[in-house]
Amino acid sequence: MATAPAPRPLTVHVQPMRRRHVRSVLRIEQQVYPRPWSASLFLAELALRSTRAYYVARVGRDLVGYAGLMMTIDEGHVTTIAVDPARQREKIGTRLLLVLAREAIARGATALTLEVRMSNSAAQDMYRRFGFGPVGVRKNYYQEVGEDALVMWAHEVDRPAYRELLDSIERGIPGDTVVEEVKRW
Repeated sequence: MATAPAPRPLTVHVQPMRRRHVRSVLRIEQQVYPRPWSASLFLAELALRSTRAYYVARVGRDLVGYAGLMMTIDEGHVTTIAVDPARQREKIGTRLLLVLAREAIARGATALTLEVRMSNSAAQDMYRRFGFGPVGVRKNYYQEVGEDALVMWAHEVDRPAYRELLDSIERGIPGDTVVEEVKRW
């Protein structure tokens, strides 16, 4: 079996999502999801700053990915993460998940959770590298295609060992990730 080529070193800029990014986000959203979120849904999520955090990733002038986080007391829920299909396998999703995990920890999370398509083994592999483990299945969660979701959790993300895991993952990414300073709400 042939192995995938190593991602080339990139400089990826990650910054909080703004209204001006929504059009580019929707372009990716429509390519990767059978039932894409609407512009009004993204704008409503952006308005909930105290419990939500959304980020975009850029390479040069191109918006190449985005991700979102919802906080509930001491748990962070990854609401969405997507990368432009033309830029997948370049560690952009990994960079975005690093930013989400660190944001959740900064907001007091002790655990992270998400749902992922049962058929999306590449995403599941990435989540496992971040310490997520499967805990259940949500039947027909993706109703538009009749697919189940695997529910995954990462616990004790507020511990030094988890921060060390994140640092280790980051060291393994070729190139640079430039994260714009985030204002705490």
